[in-house]
This record gives sequence, C-alpha cells and structure tokens, in this order.
Amino acid sequence: MGRKLEGKLKMSPYDIIIRPLLTDKSVKLMNEQNKYTFLVHPQATKIDVKKAVETIFNVKVKKVNIVNLPPKLRFYRWRYPYKTNKIKKAIVTLKEGYIDIPGLEREE
Repeated sequence: MGRKLEGKLKMSPYDIIIRPLLTDKSVKLMNEQNKYTFLVHPQATKIDVKKAVETIFNVKVKKVNIVNLPPKLRFYRWRYPYKTNKIKKAIVTLKEGYIDIPGLEREE
C-alpha cells in the first residue's frame, strides 16, 4: 500500500512560486538540460513546488531540487553591517515531452 503524497502548505500555487530566477546559469540550465529555476516560499516542500508548477504552467514535472541559501553579510557605506534575506530556490526538471514553460522561452 503506497503512501499518499501531500504537501505541507495549504496555499495557492501562486503563493508558493514567487517568481522565476533568470540568471546566466539558470538560462544555461534551461537551454541545455530542460531545468527551470524559481524563487519559492520559504516553507514550501518539493511536493508543494511540483504541484504548483504543474498547476500554473500545465506541464509534467520529473524532479524538483531545493536549494536553501543562507543570509549573507553586507556592508552599507563600508561601515554598517546588515544581513540579506535567506532565499529558497527550486530547480525543476520537466519530463521529456514538455519543452517550454510559457513566458520563459528558450534562447536559440
């Protein structure tokens, strides 16, 4: 008897996926390996992210990797230290038949 997979958050998919991250590295992953990078809610799990991406973009997700980035120490005017916010990123791999996520087209 299999386990029923349920996410932890009872939120809208639009609250779980905050925005896509478009950096040089994420665009390279998108073009070469069919992986998309998103900034996600700090309490979101892999299951929550998978359901949210499948609901919003109407694609099938193969795998989700989560990366938690700690706060960084920065200085204002070379003297006043402060910390940036911690960030949670999700790298989503799509299944073979799904090429693009609408709004995040690949570069040729």
